[in-house]
Amino acid sequence: MKKIFKNYKSTIIMFISVIVGTLIGVIFKEKATILKPFGTLFINLLLTIIVPLIFLTLSTSIGKMKEPKRLGKILITIIGIFVLTSLISVLIGIASTKITLVNKKDSIKIKESFDYSITDNDEKLDILTRTVNAISTDDFVKIISKDNIIALIVISILTGLAIHFAKDKGKKALEVLESFNDVLQMLIKIIMYYAPIGIGAYFASFVGEFGAGVATSYLKMLIIYTVSCAFVYFVIYSLYAFISGGKKGLKLYWQNIMVPSATALATCSSAASIPVNTKAAKNIGVSDDIADTIIPLGTSFHKDGSIIGSVFKIMFLVYLFGMDVSTFKVLGVSILATILITAVPIGGGTISEMLIISLMGFPIASLPILTIIATIIDAPATLLNVVGDSASSMLVARIIDGKNWLSKKQKF
Repeated sequence: MKKIFKNYKSTIIMFISVIVGTLIGVIFKEKATILKPFGTLFINLLLTIIVPLIFLTLSTSIGKMKEPKRLGKILITIIGIFVLTSLISVLIGIASTKITLVNKKDSIKIKESFDYSITDNDEKLDILTRTVNAISTDDFVKIISKDNIIALIVISILTGLAIHFAKDKGKKALEVLESFNDVLQMLIKIIMYYAPIGIGAYFASFVGEFGAGVATSYLKMLIIYTVSCAFVYFVIYSLYAFISGGKKGLKLYWQNIMVPSATALATCSSAASIPVNTKAAKNIGVSDDIADTIIPLGTSFHKDGSIIGSVFKIMFLVYLFGMDVSTFKVLGVSILATILITAVPIGGGTISEMLIISLMGFPIASLPILTIIATIIDAPATLLNVVGDSASSMLVARIIDGKNWLSKKQKF
């Protein structure tokens, strides 16, 4: 019993905090929102360290790689795994939406909830410009902001490459960055002592405020989406873990994944989950250079929950407006719309929703419908976005470090 508690101590404590927070929200309802500042404090602490964490982990892990070819192999493998797992998620989403038909009664209710007199300004989305703006900024100050995560990742990778190619001249810079990184890891450890309180308070506030506030018209869609996410979370990701490391890999995966899961559900932010997710991947046995590369990259470019969510958004409107679309088009638009989402909560912007509307030919007035869907699926979507990176890191480790990767964790 003591051994079990020791292995799952952080998981047990986190679950207790979630359960206690949920009960407080159910019992005290809106009065529980008084606890929200305690949850916000935890989120703010995590978000504060996101920028230095991404920069230091990426630049140092790349800068100290002894084998230059390894970085290229890791990045190519990551891209391949991301594409494969994203396709699997899209297909699961499409299969799930076959039973989310919106009946006429629900259709009338939803349409009457919005003003369709809004006119479309025919604003065309410049994808190339959006891409350039996403991967770069016009000022150094903007780089050190969580609002420009993708640009930060790019400059971090370039900095790591510069340190590596500078060879002996770059050693001092690498030593300084590694020292800062060690201090930052200790800071994360200190912050996580507050996690049970912060997450418990956030759940209490969330349940108290929104417990029964979901409109019945969207309830069916929400339930099926949640079931789909549960299938991916428990079955698909367990399969990834087993393929990667057998029974041992599966055990290590479930032994370490609960803290990132609870953090994702509480914060609804992939970025805020980077510290605990990176730590979880390393604890599983993924080598440091792979974990430090795949988790930040996955935060922006690998979002299983968001991809499935995009499918649900598209198909919800397809059924609502009685349209016929091909599976290939849904697949393409879902992936494209998801790639353009940066590392913020799903409800934090309308870029992906506007892209869906534009490419699928939906009326501009349907934007509020997509916004509501994005909001109510936020928590389970973020859960898959975060945990999917941990599961994928195991697949990458299996390919890069061989079938015995669990018994020979490497630091580069």
